[in-house]
Amino acid sequence: MRGDEERQEGFIILSSGEDRVPEDHPLRKIRLTVDRALSEMGPLFDSLYASAGRTSIPPEYLLRAQVLKVLYAIPSERKLCEHLTYNLLFRWFVGLPFSEEMWDHSTFTKNRDRLLSPEVTRTFFELIRTQAEARKLLSKEHFSVDGTLLEAAASLKSFRPKEESEGEDRGDGPSGGEGRNPIIDFHEERRSNKTHASRTDPDCRLARKGAGKEAKLCYAGHILVENRHGLIVDVEVTQATGTAEREAALLMLERERRRRRKGRLTVGADRGYNTKDFVKETRTLKVTPHVAEKKKGSAIDGRTTTWEGYGVSQRRRKIVEEPFGWLKTVGGLGKLLVRGLEKVRGEVTFAATCFNLVRLKNLEAEPALS
Repeated sequence: MRGDEERQEGFIILSSGEDRVPEDHPLRKIRLTVDRALSEMGPLFDSLYASAGRTSIPPEYLLRAQVLKVLYAIPSERKLCEHLTYNLLFRWFVGLPFSEEMWDHSTFTKNRDRLLSPEVTRTFFELIRTQAEARKLLSKEHFSVDGTLLEAAASLKSFRPKEESEGEDRGDGPSGGEGRNPIIDFHEERRSNKTHASRTDPDCRLARKGAGKEAKLCYAGHILVENRHGLIVDVEVTQATGTAEREAALLMLERERRRRRKGRLTVGADRGYNTKDFVKETRTLKVTPHVAEKKKGSAIDGRTTTWEGYGVSQRRRKIVEEPFGWLKTVGGLGKLLVRGLEKVRGEVTFAATCFNLVRLKNLEAEPALS
């Protein structure tokens, strides 16, 4: 017998998000891990808000929503708010009751400097890493390091001579300098970071990854992963310079050495790290540099390369490429949406945290017990 279409909606719904989300849904494990970290961030959140005035949207809501934005590759905060209006799964993850009205997307804009600052994102990252360590999922000795270029939110047309005045017309051709997108001819013009700077984002630098590659306005992103499961244990963002990868690697290794005061560490890396200065500095930190060997002018010799662990490190160091692929395709770092070194640092650290959340879920890691 055919049922009749119900055209009048019920007045009372005796249900909650907890009832609607399946027990085996992957977001359940992720939310448990996130909630454990956010509960420890309470004192930090208290210091960010005034003690009096109008009650704000809970920062826990906003950070959980940002996690969803990264995990589901939602392109904008406007779209994120649209999903949160009708998506029951998203509302449950954020903790937003069905009866509560959705906030405006501009709320993220007003709170970004506060909640996606390097301090908050670094604390969030470290708390997730601590949970992974409590589950004994991190290698305590063997690591790999690498860097990549992150395309800045700035056009090459904004890369102007430093001595050029702000309103000077650089147009060329029939359209001249009119409009938002004037025609500009860079033919036979020599440009470098010493003489030019971006008007849109002064912190980014013109760089390219290798010979034959096009130059773009970029930042340099760096990660240190442990070699057991490929979890990110440290992340850094710098300006894109020729020595940025090695300098950032030493900074991250120094922080890792402070966390692990005893024992010797190893770090796998590609040929770009095979320099005398880098090898010397890592050994000073009591870290054995398992960098890829060069045919000529190699900074390491048979004392390192003949050791069995060197071969293992060289095979495992390729695991560092996996987070970069995820961060650029899913994590939203293929093209940066924020400007300025500090904001980019917060954005990259938060995306790296989300990668670890997914990796922990895939490893079926339960939240650490207090």
